[in-house]
Amino acid sequence: MNRKIGVVSIWHGLLYIIVISGAITMIFPLLWLLSTSFKTYDKTLHWPPELIPNPFYPRNYADVLSIPLFARAILNSAIYAIFGMLGTVFLASLAGFAFAKYEFPGKNLLFFLILSTLMIPGQVTLIPNFLILKTLGWLNTFLALIVPGLGAPFGIFLIRQFALGIPSELFDSARVDGASEFRIYWQIFLPLCIPAISTLAVLEFLGRWNDLFWPIIVTRTPEMRTVQMALTLVCRTLYDIIWNQLAAGMVLAFLPVFILFVIFQKYFVEGIALTGLKG
Repeated sequence: MNRKIGVVSIWHGLLYIIVISGAITMIFPLLWLLSTSFKTYDKTLHWPPELIPNPFYPRNYADVLSIPLFARAILNSAIYAIFGMLGTVFLASLAGFAFAKYEFPGKNLLFFLILSTLMIPGQVTLIPNFLILKTLGWLNTFLALIVPGLGAPFGIFLIRQFALGIPSELFDSARVDGASEFRIYWQIFLPLCIPAISTLAVLEFLGRWNDLFWPIIVTRTPEMRTVQMALTLVCRTLYDIIWNQLAAGMVLAFLPVFILFVIFQKYFVEGIALTGLKG
């Protein structure tokens, strides 16, 4: 008996060591980035490298924000991410509600066709999307950034999977009481789907905030650059990269996503678990 307890304790100890090692491996690059953002340029090239900045140099953040159009790039990314996320969540929740709780001809076939688009690489639709936007005169506008990504098949799938677990009797009772279909969606369905909606919101915001490829395709002027584009163009000279300022810019780009995840962490984990995506 004691031997079994000893083996279990050793096994638990090894698991703790593995988990802690994995956590350190993932957290250390973030700590190093944060440390570099508070160093002087000379200290970023110092050998051996120092984790704790000496001297402590917070002016990097002011220098980055004073770079022409960098603050504008942050605002552009915020508009792109927030409005794109809100539009995607709204449309995906409407479609997910319909596919989960309504019966109509061709429902299963239509849902299969929507899911099949997940297998199409984005590069395949790149040129058609660009030509459509050019015809509409939307290039170099927020419409070009936001609208093409609103129809998210994954979002529809996520909301539908969660909605299947909600009893339909709740909606039938509301109809008996005279509630309209949109009122049922707005006042009953959406509050019950907060975990799935929060998960989708975090994923969509993260994807758009970190997006570099699509903004490069549809924007042309410096005034329309997003923060990821700005990071590739600023904080550098002709012959070198100003690593401390670049690190400060990356921290500024990372903070909104980190804050959003901290706020919605509970719902994010719950939404992943209840939709069965964890496996």
